[in-house]
Amino acid sequence: MVYIKFNPVSGNKLYIQIYNQILSEIQSGAFKIGDKLPAERELCEQFGVSRAPIRQALSVLELNGYIYSRQGEGVYVKSNQSVVASQNVEIMLEAVSPEDIVEARMNIEPIIIKFAALRATAEDIDGLRTTIKKMEEETNAGIYVPETDEELHNQIAKGSYNDLFINFMSSINKAMKQQEMWQLIRDRTVTRPDYRDINFKEHQLLIKAIEDHNEKEAVNLMTSHMENLYERYWKT
Repeated sequence: MVYIKFNPVSGNKLYIQIYNQILSEIQSGAFKIGDKLPAERELCEQFGVSRAPIRQALSVLELNGYIYSRQGEGVYVKSNQSVVASQNVEIMLEAVSPEDIVEARMNIEPIIIKFAALRATAEDIDGLRTTIKKMEEETNAGIYVPETDEELHNQIAKGSYNDLFINFMSSINKAMKQQEMWQLIRDRTVTRPDYRDINFKEHQLLIKAIEDHNEKEAVNLMTSHMENLYERYWKT
């Protein structure tokens, strides 16, 4: 593995600064095709950041065709040329980051479910039961369907009967769909068999709390669900 000293980063959009530094070393030839990049832990130490912006930077590099990963082995340089048009790279970098998405969800969704637990009607609960049953069938079949997960959270927001909460969830869902990094990281974590099963069980408990109109339990469960989401994305 080639040793290169990177400069610590600070301020906003940390992952873009990290992306640019690593990309510069690849394009300059300091990292050659086939070379292994430093491990995530070492990159965290050099850049002075948590794992989240490192993973985001590596995700963009991978989506652009500069690097590739081998499960359990590490990350390697694939090319010094992007396979993505430059304007698309800019769009990807400027889109809402996965870390911002998770941060927003961690703070907003516990509030949303509180009001859903207080206000959801029998019809709302029937809809939630239908969707959680669908998620159960998908989980038992060994698959994870993002649209089902999204629908469940949208239904929870609708059950709050607060138009701003509903719009918040719509904006979050739009950001997730626009950010390719989110999809790449999600597909490597939430879709794993162990996380897929836990994900279903967590949603099942959320719906039960709404059925019971137990807002305190609903808030606690959603807070835990969002914290677990953060852990799965950035610490596994």
